[in-house]
Amino acid sequence: MPMNIWYYWAVVLLWIGINAVGSSRISSNYHVKAYCNNPLEREKKIALTFDDGPSTYTLEVLELLKKYNASATFFCIGKNIEIYPEILQKVIDEGHLVGNHSYSHSKFFDFYHEDKITEELRKTDKLLEKFTSRKINFFRPPYGVTTPSIRRALKITGHKTIGWNIRSLDGGTKNQELILNRITKRVSPGGIVLLHDTGEHSVLVLEQFLQFLQQNNYQVVSIEELLNLKAYEN
Repeated sequence: MPMNIWYYWAVVLLWIGINAVGSSRISSNYHVKAYCNNPLEREKKIALTFDDGPSTYTLEVLELLKKYNASATFFCIGKNIEIYPEILQKVIDEGHLVGNHSYSHSKFFDFYHEDKITEELRKTDKLLEKFTSRKINFFRPPYGVTTPSIRRALKITGHKTIGWNIRSLDGGTKNQELILNRITKRVSPGGIVLLHDTGEHSVLVLEQFLQFLQQNNYQVVSIEELLNLKAYEN
């Protein structure tokens, strides 16, 4: 095969590789500007976020947050809001923030056309705004994947993308020791932790993690306070 053909395919493969990494790493800001932490924070402040609820486990998460006087942001799936509206109401009543995590959380979300993504975001916003009475500003893409279609949809909806820099991986493993060690090793001022409010193992890890933060004099604050961004608009 001629050298110029090899060169062509090498460039194509490199381009595919760069796009794959950039799309899958929300902190890369490759397609979308994402707020993943506050690198300027010097005080021991950290934010907790929970994905994929509401669910029955959300109630247990709320009890722990109350026990340890901690704030959190819940990135909710639209179809789950329809199943558990009373749980979402409790999240709001207890002073926590909510954000958009798509309506379906489909495995194929990142392959959707911008029109379908926009439709999902607006549908979930409408559900959330029944409880907040204000426009939703925060969005977290399913699986943390961003694409040009998501970028174009966000230009229409105006959401700010919230990422993380401390990922628990509790959506992929139920090994509590592994999850806890992973997040405690990564704790630093200004960090944003990603957990899920959809499983018993995550609830058990959460209590241990809150104890760790308390013992190490960390304050759990809201995303609004940590990033100086508004979760809602009037």
